[in-house]
Amino acid sequence: MDTSKEKILIIGAGLCGSLLALRLAQRGYQIELREERSDLRKTDISAGKSINLAFSDRGIKALKLAGVVDKVFPLCIPMNGRMIHSIEGETFLSSYSGRPGEYINSVSRGELNALLLDEVEKFENVNIVFNSPCTGIELEQNKATFKVDDTIEGFHANVIFGADGVGSVLRKEFFNQREMLFSYSQDFLAHGYKELTIPALDTGGFRTEKKALHIWPRGKYMLIALPNLDGSFTVTLFLEHSGAKYSFEELNSKEKVVSFFREQFADALELMPNLVDDYFENPVGNLGTIKCRPWVYKGKSLLIGDAAHAVVPFYGQGMNASFEDVYVLDGYIEKYEGDWDKVFTAYENERKKDADAIGDLAVENFYEMRDHVANPDFKKKRQIEMELETSFDYYSKYSLVTFREDISYSEAKKKGNYQDKVLLELIVNSEIEKLDLATIFNKIKHDA
Repeated sequence: MDTSKEKILIIGAGLCGSLLALRLAQRGYQIELREERSDLRKTDISAGKSINLAFSDRGIKALKLAGVVDKVFPLCIPMNGRMIHSIEGETFLSSYSGRPGEYINSVSRGELNALLLDEVEKFENVNIVFNSPCTGIELEQNKATFKVDDTIEGFHANVIFGADGVGSVLRKEFFNQREMLFSYSQDFLAHGYKELTIPALDTGGFRTEKKALHIWPRGKYMLIALPNLDGSFTVTLFLEHSGAKYSFEELNSKEKVVSFFREQFADALELMPNLVDDYFENPVGNLGTIKCRPWVYKGKSLLIGDAAHAVVPFYGQGMNASFEDVYVLDGYIEKYEGDWDKVFTAYENERKKDADAIGDLAVENFYEMRDHVANPDFKKKRQIEMELETSFDYYSKYSLVTFREDISYSEAKKKGNYQDKVLLELIVNSEIEKLDLATIFNKIKHDA
């Protein structure tokens, strides 16, 4: 098929839209990539709302497909596990895996997005327009309108992709089409987040362990920190919006903020000389899960990435899931190229259940990180999981999701939840101490 004759419109030049544009450009399609914001390579548009990203095997798989993964790794800092900080200031490292060579990577959202845009721009069959918000879409005509400066431009395409995130214009148009029977839910956590900073040392070094994702779990709230290449850490405070003793509504003065950190995160406070300025300069973000269906309109348009399935960040899979979207979609383009209806239908049938699964897993992991990581039973379970992974062909739920890119999210959820149930029952019932490791492994394997 001569793909050069087909015009593809991609709305949204974030991570998912940029990778999608790159892969379709490599296939020879004529790509129009539109972004409502300014070019992030020229303007700082983070505004304190960009959580650092955890780049792992599912995302790596997709960037290998596009041939750019080797350019991404220099932007990454490996993290071998969670460094748990107790309220007394004690720490312990909970490894992500019992197998050597398995870790996740901390990467800057902006730097990764900039790299992908640079790669996209190398193709003559791509046109990128920034500062171009979409003002409307005519689904049947495959036409979208955009505001550019003070004028409205129309653009016709063979296919339209909505990669425009949680506020997707294409998704809103799907919602408005009564004949589509569009199902949509957006569930917010009671918690929001605020981005803070642990700056680098004057020498450029790190103030604390750099090869870990740091967590200060405190039950109703928590603090996390991910390392950056410049020696700093991006710190994120997760706190209820209102209605609690400690909430963003209540922490409304310098004295209250410092007192809260001194009481709950004393060892972190020592590393954060700019805490007060960061706290009052940066906005509070919301945390929500989006689920919807259908993602497809007649083989003419498709929702992808966060536009179809936004998740909360607590499994570190939001970006990885969006990148895996592109990988899965590319497989169906390879199989059915020339028939977008078949491509989109097969893609949605496979991907919807997995998007729902990672959305659910991410919410579950929020409560695990906030409440359970310092719990003695949880710590015992992680210890046994590490021993099982070291000695047998065993993957914990976290490993199934993060390091087994060859199985689906829905399969990882089903298998992982069952393994958790068996292990926790053995621990809670005090049976675990009576069993050797091989017996534990065989029991889980047999019961599964």
